[in-house]
Amino acid sequence: MSTVVGAVANEQSLEERAERDPFAGERIEVDESSVRRVSPAGVLGDLKERLDELGRRIAYRN
Repeated sequence: MSTVVGAVANEQSLEERAERDPFAGERIEVDESSVRRVSPAGVLGDLKERLDELGRRIAYRN
């Protein structure tokens, strides 16, 4: 099975493929801990995990 990208790329030269490669060149990468600090979903997810842990401790008395 081929993908559309693969089918189109077969007709391109190596230079054309390298030019259009979305993963080539520089890019900004952000580590997960930084994203979780500023993202509402990350903050709420951490809060949910803490509440779940507290509930487990209370329920199972650990």
